[in-house]
Amino acid sequence: MVILKKNMVVRYVTLLILCIFFAGCPSSGRYYADPNMDFGAIRTVAVMPFENLSSEKTAGDRVRDVFTNILLSTGQVYALPPGEVARAALRSGIVTPTTPSTEEIIKLGAITKVNAVITGVVREYGEVRSGGATSNIVSFSLQMIEAQSGKIIWSADTTKGGISAKDRLLGGGGNPMNDVTEEAVDDILNNYFF
Repeated sequence: MVILKKNMVVRYVTLLILCIFFAGCPSSGRYYADPNMDFGAIRTVAVMPFENLSSEKTAGDRVRDVFTNILLSTGQVYALPPGEVARAALRSGIVTPTTPSTEEIIKLGAITKVNAVITGVVREYGEVRSGGATSNIVSFSLQMIEAQSGKIIWSADTTKGGISAKDRLLGGGGNPMNDVTEEAVDDILNNYFF
């Protein structure tokens, strides 16, 4: 009887360790970079409004704002101000700024003189719950399109936040939404762009 209880405890502890290990692993993003592209030539970009597939109404604008600010802070690339991008999108006849066509991107590039256009899709943004634990999560993907050709030269996605193993065991609130968003943007820029 004692041996049976001891085996059950060992199995339970092993299962708990495995759950903590797999639940606590950060998600890794995927990316593509055109091997023939000289990314050092990209000096100016237009960041289009991000498409929002999440239930949070302002998620696209929030993620775009954080992305643009962090991109500018790197000093590697200049991003046009959002108002200038919106005016140029109107002048170039872009029907849906979140998903411009190849022709629309080429027109936008000619008007703004940018080297590339960045578009994005926010898939998840906000609070998630599991049992007694809550946390914030953000998941989005970006693509960079060469302004002269309309060709996708770079794309990446990331997911950050969510309920960690510690949150599940101890019940926690996770990090603030802006911190999670900044972590996701840093992940894309540090690991897949520069």
